[in-house]
Amino acid sequence: MTYAMYSWALVLDDDPFVQKTLSRMLLKLDVRDVVTCGNAELALATIIDSGNSPDLVLFDLNMPEMDGIEFVRGLVERQYSGGLIIISGEDERVLNAAAILAREHRLTLLGQLVKPVSSSTLRKLLEKWVPKSVEEHQPISRIYSPQELQQAIQTGELVNFYQPIVAVSSGQCVGVETLVRWRHPRDGLVMPNNFIGVAEEHGLIDELTHAVLRGVFTQIAEWERSLIHLRVAINVSMINLVSLSFPDIVAHLAKDAGVAPRRIKLEVTETQLLEDLRAPLDVLVRLRLKGFRLSIDDFGTGHSSLAQLRDIPFDQIKIDRGFVHRAWADNTVRAIYDASLNLSRQLGFEAVAEGVEDRADWDFVRKTGCDLAQGYFISRPMPGEQLAQWLSAWESGVRQELMTSTKGA
Repeated sequence: MTYAMYSWALVLDDDPFVQKTLSRMLLKLDVRDVVTCGNAELALATIIDSGNSPDLVLFDLNMPEMDGIEFVRGLVERQYSGGLIIISGEDERVLNAAAILAREHRLTLLGQLVKPVSSSTLRKLLEKWVPKSVEEHQPISRIYSPQELQQAIQTGELVNFYQPIVAVSSGQCVGVETLVRWRHPRDGLVMPNNFIGVAEEHGLIDELTHAVLRGVFTQIAEWERSLIHLRVAINVSMINLVSLSFPDIVAHLAKDAGVAPRRIKLEVTETQLLEDLRAPLDVLVRLRLKGFRLSIDDFGTGHSSLAQLRDIPFDQIKIDRGFVHRAWADNTVRAIYDASLNLSRQLGFEAVAEGVEDRADWDFVRKTGCDLAQGYFISRPMPGEQLAQWLSAWESGVRQELMTSTKGA
């Protein structure tokens, strides 16, 4: 792979030897031009004075005068839009914290490298690098009006995709998670982050959720005719849970479709849970009494996890993907994963590992004895009519291969 399409990169490090080493590596990887700076103020001035920002900035965290964190702040102020790579000799937790900060600032962080940097690890990060010239040709996320969204709901443009969830011990597919999409007549398939917020802000989330539920129950009936029997998880908004009539609506829709409540798991994102739980608790308890199951999604990302587990009748924890993917390679992330898994066991909950993205993740969750797994390594979300074909391929080959061996985690 060549990187000659990228005009220039900037290397910020107070060590001249590191500057020269990284510069040589980048030039050998066919980056057209490399500028080096020994301090952050000069680097920021270089970016301003150049008239065009570098496509890539590699910088050390531990710098004299202005440190790397201050430098990141300067990039944010200048609305820098290129790629970033953090380079440091600091410990892993400091590097990870700096990486999280960069992402919170919505900077394009390609990753972090520990000194001494090898050419192969640098090359791998550069493969993630998409320059501005390429990005300009990518679809731009639109902000949709509530009127457009309401029409889409009413005309049936919202469609459900389904991502398989498998039992780690056997590899058997036991369920799916429902993920709504907008099949837009002009913009193609629109992801939920582009319209769920609009629905919540403009009073459309109940109507949207009801449309999702109807679609799910119709799909379950079609699967039943094909002898596909799976549990189905559905995400619900906190706004749904402040409507005291919500349990009755869900139960009514399920009954009309002939779907047993035990087949349905309603997922509540932990970060959405409110301090005032009176109405949500009323709704969630009534849903459990009606036979529906409850899951707490993205576990570990909120601020009151233990209180929610104590107060709300959940029976499943979904461990957030940020504590699953590559947990086998990061001691801090592994500790949080282990704590979440152990907590689920002690409470008698089912545990789902989200974000199983590759074979190493799969082997890790299998070795640690997590109950269920979900992620791109198993399958990407798909339309309901494609599930039967996927199940056939999974059962006929992939499942058996995954069960034959477990790599070390």
